[in-house]
This record gives sequence, structure tokens and C-alpha cells, in this order.
Amino acid sequence: MKNIIFKEIFKILEQDFILENPKDKNLAHFATPLAFSLAKTLKKNPMLIATELALKFKNHHYFEKVEALNGYLNFKISKEFLNVLATKALKEPQNFTKGEVKDQSFLLEFVSANPTGPLHIGHARGAIFGDTLARIARHLGYKMDTEYYVNDAGNQIYLLGLSVLLSVKEQCLKEKVIYPNEYYKGEYIAELAKEAFVHFEKDFFKEENIPALASWAKDKMLHLIKEDLQKAKVNIDVYSNESSYYNALDETLQALKKHGGIYEKEGKIWLASTLKGDEKDRVIIKEDGKGAYLAADIVYHKDKMSRSYDKCINIWGADHHGYILRMKAAMEFLGFDSNKLEIILTQMVSLLKDKEPYKMSKRAGNFILMSEVLDEIGADALRFIFLSKKCDTHLEFDINDLKKEDSSNPIFYINYAHARIHQVFIKAKKTPQDVLNADFSSLNQESINLVFESLNLESILNDAFESRSLQKLPDYLKNLASNFHKFYNENRVVGAENEDTLLKLFSLVALSIKTGLFLMGIEAKNKME
Repeated sequence: MKNIIFKEIFKILEQDFILENPKDKNLAHFATPLAFSLAKTLKKNPMLIATELALKFKNHHYFEKVEALNGYLNFKISKEFLNVLATKALKEPQNFTKGEVKDQSFLLEFVSANPTGPLHIGHARGAIFGDTLARIARHLGYKMDTEYYVNDAGNQIYLLGLSVLLSVKEQCLKEKVIYPNEYYKGEYIAELAKEAFVHFEKDFFKEENIPALASWAKDKMLHLIKEDLQKAKVNIDVYSNESSYYNALDETLQALKKHGGIYEKEGKIWLASTLKGDEKDRVIIKEDGKGAYLAADIVYHKDKMSRSYDKCINIWGADHHGYILRMKAAMEFLGFDSNKLEIILTQMVSLLKDKEPYKMSKRAGNFILMSEVLDEIGADALRFIFLSKKCDTHLEFDINDLKKEDSSNPIFYINYAHARIHQVFIKAKKTPQDVLNADFSSLNQESINLVFESLNLESILNDAFESRSLQKLPDYLKNLASNFHKFYNENRVVGAENEDTLLKLFSLVALSIKTGLFLMGIEAKNKME
């Protein structure tokens, strides 16, 4: 709707302008401060300019009223045009708020947790944010491919194999073992060890077989990670392995050297990242000749940036903040525009249960498992709450609040609005198709504001995507549900003189709620159980 209005205003004014959404919809649906920017050029009072501009829209069927107010040009959309938009939306619900196909393409890398253990609740936040970002992007017409970078090589994988081996020796072979300071612990390691003992021959469990055991355990963990993501309704197109990039390391080092990006010192190879604003240079190749974690990551990002995407987006945990400059530095040394690498950071999550800290998982050892929370509250509630705040701010919530069946639980409250509308149609013994031809001429201002709000979803989606502020979508849905419930409680619908008109309005509200929830990975309910 906003795009249609913008294009029409532009066609008439032949001027570029900003189109704003006033808070008071009784005053105007849209407004522009164009007169203020024209005042300097035209050397005229902005209020006079706004008045002259308003005359250009006289008798325009898109608008009920276009008027100048304090230098602003205010637009109030006509009931007739809102009805046209609503009818089109209800006739083609599958296309509602969908954008035209755009040229811009994105590669989104997210989650990318080490396959050395199950996903924890911190991983879940980035997973849900990334999946929703991709859903919205594709809905709006962008090409967005998603990728998970699997760290299947390096010391952490060897340590996984060692941890499983020691657990096998202790549990199954009844040997006395000494665990190193750094190893993976938790019941999942014990479970892997028992499974490994059944899978491999008894004489397999020797130090020289740690790499093979590590590879087996890594595959088991990756399978579990994929299951957890599926349970959270998170879809990833491609899983890309770190090990597959090792053959390109020498070529990448030569390219960095050619552009003055690396140097040798103390038997190590360093990335000269301070030349690009980093606080210190970073080790790429260690004294033993093995690549540091950064080495394969640079090769991987070189590969990503070489592909034909307009932008590569990474979603990282807040603890990777210091990693941004070094990676952008490496990309600049390799000749890429570092602005085409976008990093989104997700902050920590704190879980409560009955106002007390949620207990750590025994199975995981020292963190809260994503799967356990999913089992307790379900994917819909988890997805909603994780999207309800900007991802770079700390999130704290109580598990039991999401089990309440009242207005304090936003996902219940929104679903209740959708279910209520469904039940109203059943009571009226009608379907949305039965009321398509109703018009909005009899609607009062409160009703028209609800129509406008429902049709404004596309604008919310565009804003949420462009600003990477996905919390704007659940905020919108909460507000729409609240306004609907208020309207429902104050107005008779079934049996009203304009029943079909009100049912058409309700159908539009339901479509907006269903579409918004769908893009959050949540299925709208027709009945509250």
C-alpha cells in the first residue's frame, strides 16, 4: 500500500520526498515534510508551499483528503481505495504483501555452531533471527541463500574425539583416566561414548584412532544439530565444511602477501590487520605450521565474497565482536569491498522459570539446551519471544509466562485474535469469500484505521528487513491484535446492519495476522485449545 501511495504522489509532485506514518491516524495516514525542503529553493513559506501542493490532489480517488497542516502535507486514504486494496488482498491471499522480484541478492551465513555438542539457547537466537530474515527477504522479492559453516577441522574436533575416547575407556573399558583441563563434558559425551563402543571394535579405542573417532562423533553431532534446527522450523540451504577450504589456503596466503596483508614474525604468519583499523595484528599460521582458526575462516570468506552475491551477511554471537575488524581487514587486503560483508551480532539470552534462573542441562554440562526449551514451550513460542526484541540487546524471559493463556502472553493474544475471527465467521455461517463484494462506505473512523493498519503490513516488513530490526513485526502483530480485540469488544458484528462489511474487515485483519506469523515461522491458530 505504501509503495502504491508513494508512486502516485511522486507522479503528481514530480519531486523526491519522504513519506512518513503519523501516529494519529485520525489526522492522516501518511504525511510528507517536502514543503520544508522546498522552502529554501523556492524562498517561500513552507505552509504556503504545502497549501499549493495540496491543490494538486483535488478530487483524487486515492484520497479522502489531502491538506496542509503546519507545513506538512497530510494524506488521508479514501474508503473506496482502501476497499480496492482489501478486496485484492483477500482475492489473492497467497500474494498479500509480496514484493516484486528484485535484483539484489544475499548470502546469509548463520548458526555455524561447532559440531562438538548440541545447540544451546544462545545458538537458538541467531538461528531463529536468521531463518526469519531469510523468510522475509524472499517474501519481499530478494534472492537470499542460506549457509551453515561447519567447523569440521582443527583442535576442537580432535578434542571431541579425545573426550569420547576417554569416556569410552572410563565407562566401557573400566580404565582409570585423567581428563585434561580442556575437554568436552556432559551426558551427551557419555552417550556418544556408549554408542561408539557398540559401533566400533573394542581394539579401535587407541590414541592413533582419535581422528577417526572425532570424525564419527562430529557427524553424530551435526545430525543432532540438524534435528534441533528442524524442530525449531529453521531451514538452511547448504552446509559448507571448513575442511574443504584447506586446499585453497596457500593460494589465499599468496594473495594476502601480494597486497601487504601478512608478514612473518616469531615463526608465525600474521595478518597485518592494524593497517585496517584493528587493535592488533592477528596470527594466521602458528609456529607449528598449522592454520589458526582465522586461517580457514579467511579462505571461506574469500570464497563467499567471490560468489555473485551483492552482499554476504553473517550472524554471529556477541562474543565475536572483536572478530569483525580482522575479517573485514582480510577481505580488503584480498581486494574486496568490506562494506559488502555485513555482520549482525546477537546478544545473550537469560532464561527464567518461576522468576528463578533456568537450570543448566545435565546432558549438555554447563548450558541450556535449545532442544529442552523447545520441548517445554514449543517452536512457535520460542520463535516469537526470540524475535520480540532487537537481536543486539540482551533478552530475558520466563518460560512460564509463555504458557499463560491471557493477554500477558503475546503469542496467545495474537493467536486468540485470529481464532476469534475464524469463530465469528462460523457463528455468522459465512466464509471470507461470501463477503468479498462488501464495501467500506459504512465504516466509521475506528474501522477504517483497522483496515489501514492491516494493509500496512508490507511497509512494516520492508522496514523490518531494511533495518534488520525484525522485532518490528511482532510489535506490529501485538498492536494489531490489541486494536482488534478492543474493536471486537465494543462492536456488534454478527447480526449488525453492515455485518458483511465488518466481516470483510475481520477477514483482512486475520490475513495480516496469518501472513505476519507465517513469516515468523509460526502457524496461526483457527481455534484455541
